[in-house]
Amino acid sequence: MSVEQHYKAEFKKALDTFTEKLRRYVATETGEWSIKGFIDVYKNIYTISSDTKIVSKILEIHIFPQIIQFAEQIGYNIILAEQQNYYPDLTFVYKNDETIKFAVDLKTTYRRKSGIVSFTLGSHGAYFKERDKQKNIQFAYNQYLGHYCLGIIYARADLDVSETEIYSVQGLQEKYDATIKKNGGKEVATVEHLESIASVIKDFDFFVAEKWKIASDKQGSGNTANIGCALSLKDLKAENGVFSQLGESWFDEYWINFGSAIMIKDGKTVKITNLKDFLIFKGRADLLSKIVRE
Repeated sequence: MSVEQHYKAEFKKALDTFTEKLRRYVATETGEWSIKGFIDVYKNIYTISSDTKIVSKILEIHIFPQIIQFAEQIGYNIILAEQQNYYPDLTFVYKNDETIKFAVDLKTTYRRKSGIVSFTLGSHGAYFKERDKQKNIQFAYNQYLGHYCLGIIYARADLDVSETEIYSVQGLQEKYDATIKKNGGKEVATVEHLESIASVIKDFDFFVAEKWKIASDKQGSGNTANIGCALSLKDLKAENGVFSQLGESWFDEYWINFGSAIMIKDGKTVKITNLKDFLIFKGRADLLSKIVRE
């Protein structure tokens, strides 16, 4: 095992262990999200909307102190993305050797009836193609030893949260709270315990996967240059994507050339946008059996 492989194996092992801790951290014993809402100075609790963007952002805020603690425990510093559209969300830099860097993106989404988890894995544009450049990326792509996703999958609670509710929790009340009956003209319900406020999400699953191992050969969002991922939770945890048996070099070459490589098919010139055509174009039809079907 090379030095690079050693660091990658140790980092992945540590991330896997960390996600088990996160499961206990974010959920109650009954599996509900331990976050119940926002609190104001009057000790009123405002419930959270089930909107995925809101839930995702609060989840990230919720687990961030744990991520900082985890990095410290394994001897890494964390650098946050300087801009909102920068890749990755988190850069882990080894304290004893700053050339050791790992990219970690946080992915949160709800569990769909189909059982398929779908999200994007970052751009296959400028920084992916020009790997020694720093455009929309914290460090040049080729400075990272590995690129990982830390995923949080949850179920939406069967609630009608079309409008924010307000609760006054008796255990938090101070003397003047009892005189507050309304907040902005809205009734304030009183509950005895925080646990009695229903959570908007529950039943968490976590996974850690190296990006290339779970990537699709399809784009993830319309016309934007994002790499897609659409797998079952089982395949995500097993890192069983379409490139997983081919190797990272094929993932890199395919997505660097996605939509720009051209082949003749049925007498017409077409842009190559699937892995089967790309392998044929490269003269490697012998590798078609290694494509893992989504």
